[in-house]
Amino acid sequence: MDKLKALVVDDEASVCEAVKAILEIEGLDVVTTTSSADGVEKVKKSVFDLIVSDLKMPGMDGIQFYDKVREIESDSVFIIITAFGTIPSAVDAIKKGVYDYIPKPFTPDEVRIPIRRALEKKRLEQENLALRTQIETRYSFQSIIGNSPEIREVFRVMRHAASSESTVLVTGESGTGKELVARAIHSNSVRARRRFVTVNCGAIPDGLIESELFGHVKGAFTGAIADKKGLAEEADKGTLFLDEIGELATPLQVKLLRLLQEGEFLRIGDTQPRRVNVRVVAATNRDLKKCIVDKTFREDLYYRLNVIPIELPPLRRRAEDIPLLVNHFLEKHKGKAEEKQLTGIAKEAMQALMNYHYPGNIRELENSVEYAIAFTAGPVILREDLPKYTLEEKKLSGEAQKIPLMPLKDAKYQFERSLIMAALIESGGNISEAARILRIHRQNLQQKIRLLDIDLSSVSPV
Repeated sequence: MDKLKALVVDDEASVCEAVKAILEIEGLDVVTTTSSADGVEKVKKSVFDLIVSDLKMPGMDGIQFYDKVREIESDSVFIIITAFGTIPSAVDAIKKGVYDYIPKPFTPDEVRIPIRRALEKKRLEQENLALRTQIETRYSFQSIIGNSPEIREVFRVMRHAASSESTVLVTGESGTGKELVARAIHSNSVRARRRFVTVNCGAIPDGLIESELFGHVKGAFTGAIADKKGLAEEADKGTLFLDEIGELATPLQVKLLRLLQEGEFLRIGDTQPRRVNVRVVAATNRDLKKCIVDKTFREDLYYRLNVIPIELPPLRRRAEDIPLLVNHFLEKHKGKAEEKQLTGIAKEAMQALMNYHYPGNIRELENSVEYAIAFTAGPVILREDLPKYTLEEKKLSGEAQKIPLMPLKDAKYQFERSLIMAALIESGGNISEAARILRIHRQNLQQKIRLLDIDLSSVSPV
């Protein structure tokens, strides 16, 4: 790891050398100068993690030097050296953004302690930046894998949702990635730097969920020994993700409706409403319209939540995305078996994965790939490495056997695209061989590949 760099600026060379000696013991790479003007030039040419400057200097004083540095860059931690008589000026400097001050004359500890605090601040900032970058990468739209017409439509709606402040309702079967979509919308919205708070409405007992969501005041019930902030308050200025919203008890639905309509709520036992600014994204695998008919979900709440609806298709309806997802999960998990030096998956194994109907959707596909990585001898995953259930001929459930209603033109498009994808996988990406399997001319197949927007890289041979 590279050393942190520090710049020391003081018109007294002896002070520069004294501070330099202390910083070098702390492990910093130190540059010194007795001129604040020269200090500005050094900042222009190099990046410093820490800058220590005298407050009183001829020409450009420490405050002016600080202002100049901030015009050039804003990431360095700035500390002022000040004599006893100028401590009020140093306090004013801290109000402007200077991190701390060192009194003059100083002992080694009087330099070392604020420097260590400053370096810890710098380390935390760097860690937070790295974590934020990791989160933004992980939950970017690009990390939601797929190129089928259905998933491209999801991407289109997600982009509109991210640029909006409207409530979003994400629906889809278990395992289709509803929380991933919610996080991606948050991470690409104006609230990205704020908190994303998750409430699983199906996992918290009915007697506790109101307190978890809205909080309570001291003495509101037995065991309420102190005020407690709810998750709605924790999400203020950020995003509140209500997972499994269809499980929320009817009395709480009324209170959630008030939060959505008025932006306010009551803690349990309180009489004073509290206001928050939250963006709500809800998700469910239930048919909420049927729940409305069954009187288990409020119709007014449904329409308040369903401002921007996003329906995630089950994996069986976008089988052409399976090769992309399989390759993604191979890259994600192959580090768990580095000694096998995995290079890919055999076409027979890929075809078997495409033939399976996935009641557990993407989550089940990922589990299947992770299982295969554990059981393969490598370097290529074979059909026999897959979980046995993915290879069995299974009769689909009555629900799965239902063909989703859609325009005949769309059904024909989907079927033709899936059939050509299957032929390309069988042929290892060889267009001539795929054309022979399909009994059409090669030129005709090439034209269909273009018209159906099929990505040949997803069906390339191992």
